[in-house]
Amino acid sequence: MPLSRRGVLLAGAALGLTATPARAAARPHPFGRHGSPAARRTPKTLYVDPHGRGDFTGVQAAVNATTGGGWTLVLAPGTYRETVAVDASRTDMTWIGAGGDARDVVIVYDNAAGTPKPDGGTLGTSGSATATLQADGFTAHRITFANDWLRADHPGVTGTQAVAVKVQGDRSVFRHCRFLGHQDTLYADSRALTSFARQYYAHCHVEGDVDFVFGRATAVFEDCRFRTLNRTDLASAPYGFVFAPSTALANPRGFLVVRGRVTGEVPDGHYKLARPWVPSSDTTARPMLTVRDTWLGPGIDAVAPYTNMSDAHPWQEQRFAEYRNTGPGARITVPANRSRLTRTEAASHTPETFLGDWRPWTRTRAPR
Repeated sequence: MPLSRRGVLLAGAALGLTATPARAAARPHPFGRHGSPAARRTPKTLYVDPHGRGDFTGVQAAVNATTGGGWTLVLAPGTYRETVAVDASRTDMTWIGAGGDARDVVIVYDNAAGTPKPDGGTLGTSGSATATLQADGFTAHRITFANDWLRADHPGVTGTQAVAVKVQGDRSVFRHCRFLGHQDTLYADSRALTSFARQYYAHCHVEGDVDFVFGRATAVFEDCRFRTLNRTDLASAPYGFVFAPSTALANPRGFLVVRGRVTGEVPDGHYKLARPWVPSSDTTARPMLTVRDTWLGPGIDAVAPYTNMSDAHPWQEQRFAEYRNTGPGARITVPANRSRLTRTEAASHTPETFLGDWRPWTRTRAPR
């Protein structure tokens, strides 16, 4: 049986997810080529190391030490068990994982929507996030964001959403990052209904089960991998849904997946590709998702890849489309169940058209 999310995290270096404390502590240069407190790259560069060789041992402490924009945090390999928030005033902040892989630097916590708050009530979905990133211009390189809250540990809790990261800022970039959780792993959102936040995810890995990529942002996922988790607590399909966009009606651009790959160790046909989320806070939302040039594994239900979250908002009335997808989950068995773009239509469903005058891939984009 595959390890649970917490099992994978606790297994640590055995599965290559994160360095063990002994291994991380043994590194003579924990910040690699990114300098150190004694050889600071810029006056606005701070160094974080859980073993005490940086300016701070925790990420939030380093964030709290910054004011205004343009700061860089270099994170040494290790596991940072904490919640972290970057408010809207700390613009153009960059986090760099100093290991060679996102598995080396893990930011993780275990809150859920149903977790009680000290002053009463529960945290809710947004409050469950391990990292909440509100500032415009946020960038992360080679970092794992995780929420290892498990349903099995809390059988009486009904609020099982457990967000790894909630991203709300415009011009947010994640390169070679990992997002690990079960329900509602990656919340790609904006700070307000009228704010059309643009986000770019390149060469990232996202995994979960229920609606594990969701929100109202204009989000481009280029060369990313999406992994569906097995469910031993359910006896029948569907086990979950990969995407649940909640795009505002006024926003012409929602989620775009380009050259992705959807995999998972699950029975054939046990996952839906997407379902539309029309939240109570925006009942006029018209969710948008385009998946193109992407390999869909056998876990995706090829007969009925989409379903409703609410019958009041059928998926057929939303902005769902596909183009040139391949793999067992992309087989066209019931044409009416898959809206496909023409070649002419596909020309307006690209990273360039979705992100407008913002070009986050200027130096790092893989050749087409």
